[in-house]
Amino acid sequence: MKQKKNEGTTKRSAEINQEYVTGGFFVALEGGDGAGSSTHSHLLKGFLEHKGFKVHLTQEPSHSKIGVLLREFLKNKEIPATTDALLFAADRDIHYHNEIEKKLGEDYIVISDRYLESSIVYQSTQSDKISIEWIEKINKFVGHADLTIIIDIDPKIALARKNNEDFEKFEYAAFLDKVRDLYLIRAKQEGYYVVSSDDIIEFVQEKIQKIVIEKLRNLG
Repeated sequence: MKQKKNEGTTKRSAEINQEYVTGGFFVALEGGDGAGSSTHSHLLKGFLEHKGFKVHLTQEPSHSKIGVLLREFLKNKEIPATTDALLFAADRDIHYHNEIEKKLGEDYIVISDRYLESSIVYQSTQSDKISIEWIEKINKFVGHADLTIIIDIDPKIALARKNNEDFEKFEYAAFLDKVRDLYLIRAKQEGYYVVSSDDIIEFVQEKIQKIVIEKLRNLG
């Protein structure tokens, strides 16, 4: 008897979900500008969907009205760092409660291209007046990622990948050096995974996939 078109995918999905985690799972890919978090988020989504998982891909800033405003402000050096931090927190609150939390409740693996660590690292680096504790406080109503992966990159390499007209206010070497240092400090403190992006995209993505699959298997 000929197998129905979707029968194989459904069977594979059931087998995968028995072997790995059941229920929602939240992955955040973080890193400095030019590290490739967007590229690797899309590649990871495709990999997991091929494995039979339900996957929802999202990003920050989000597509909310606050997120759209943030994208404009990221090119404006006149906007205070405190305003950036508060807007990111407001955007994240909408993003988490109206999108991420719902998808997790529907048993999706949610992949976010940037999340809370970006605010902690970037905004506390922007200004000495902004503490990590304050950023955590204004973000206290959102859930934390189940898995955070820091994609590490040398800022000089990152900036070489960018066109001058695409630069945002954060994208200069001295600032990004501090961002990189704090990401690595945070990774040690919080137990985040760090993946170097010095290698070709396929090899970097393979490392990310192994981390995610192993984490899902251990929770299964």
